[in-house]
Amino acid sequence: MVRLSVEDLSFAYRDREVLAGITFSVDAGEVLGLVGPNGCGKTTLIRCVDGMLSPGGGRVMLEGRELGAMHRREVARAMAYVPQSAGNQTSSTVFETVLMGRRPYLNWTVSPADEERVIAALDLLDLGGLALRKVGELSGGERQRVMIARALVQETGVILLDEPTSNLDVCHQMGVMEVLRGLAEDEGLAVVIALHDLNLAATYCHRLMVLSTGSVYGYGAPEEVLTEEMLQSVYGIEAVVKRDLPAPYMVPVRPGRLRGGA
Repeated sequence: MVRLSVEDLSFAYRDREVLAGITFSVDAGEVLGLVGPNGCGKTTLIRCVDGMLSPGGGRVMLEGRELGAMHRREVARAMAYVPQSAGNQTSSTVFETVLMGRRPYLNWTVSPADEERVIAALDLLDLGGLALRKVGELSGGERQRVMIARALVQETGVILLDEPTSNLDVCHQMGVMEVLRGLAEDEGLAVVIALHDLNLAATYCHRLMVLSTGSVYGYGAPEEVLTEEMLQSVYGIEAVVKRDLPAPYMVPVRPGRLRGGA
């Protein structure tokens, strides 16, 4: 079942083209990793897919319906988004912040079932002991896991995540990716993750899409996409890709000329 499809999407900031001709789909049970150097358009693409930015062309289809024809409450019940920055909400507790993910389903009261979903998400992401802490008191990595938990309690079919592991230590990086892949495979979710760590992406994503200067350079299984030629062409580095492990593993050798972009 195709949960998310993007067809010929383009986007520009004023006269600067950022994305051109982006086409891909994500099936139920699949984790798609978006990779590419700084400034290639990963964050912009995720914001276009979520509807925060209006594409200049193309369309986004969410479970067979065009995103632009859906009410935001409907979108929130079908697709969750975890931003790159977790913010710094000082007045809310961890429990209250995660409970906000239930807003698409709440009327005037919070049911015991809503609270149980929050508790389950906190436990899943090793946050149970922080439930009553203020979010502003947490580390950046803890806040990031809170935002992921908030997305999980939305109980959507699609989850978009923008650099969800950037503030996490290695153990929690792996833990979060294990959770996301497990939810995709066990619950039939479609997960789209923008990542900088190519080795993490190759290990946990079913497919990778490489963006380069706003267009798709490569799209396929990690063993097809993560090549020495791609690393040279897209990232400008000399590297060796080891293929004697369960997933391809990139070992950088030396950098090339630094690329522009943010």
